[in-house]
Amino acid sequence: MSVPCAICGAEGATTAYTVTPKTDEIALCETCLQGVENGPEDAPHWQCLHEAIWSTEPAVQVVAYRLLNGLGGAIWARDLLDIAYLEDEVKDWAEAGMADPDAVVHRDSNGAVLAAGDAVVLIKDLPVKGAGFTAKRGTAVRNISLVPDNAEHIEGRVEGQRIVILTKFVKKS
Repeated sequence: MSVPCAICGAEGATTAYTVTPKTDEIALCETCLQGVENGPEDAPHWQCLHEAIWSTEPAVQVVAYRLLNGLGGAIWARDLLDIAYLEDEVKDWAEAGMADPDAVVHRDSNGAVLAAGDAVVLIKDLPVKGAGFTAKRGTAVRNISLVPDNAEHIEGRVEGQRIVILTKFVKKS
């Protein structure tokens, strides 16, 4: 006896899929499995997510949430995400498995990951072009901002001026 797909309900051949980072498994048809592994493309098949997001099974809700996020360009998927309700624990599980492999990661001179709002210290005297001063080594820069499209740039205030700083010249404090 075959098990129907947990997302679309299709009968036939299904594959057990482990919903990371936990070890819960659900059965997925080939179409749903391809969508989970390679990212879904807006197609009529994904209308099944209207029911899947409301499943009583947390693992099914997690996969449906991730698929809906993968369909970000589709207005109906955005609308469905806006009205969908997930328990905090289930939403945390869903988001934990959605790490963006293309996300820009900012690292200091020692390789420590920087986040918006962190404080850093300059490790070299830096002449600030256009401002007419030199930011001295050891200067603390608090509440930094990350430049979203460039992993080598952060922004912060030094001597009242907002400047762009190269990450290779700072260390996290």
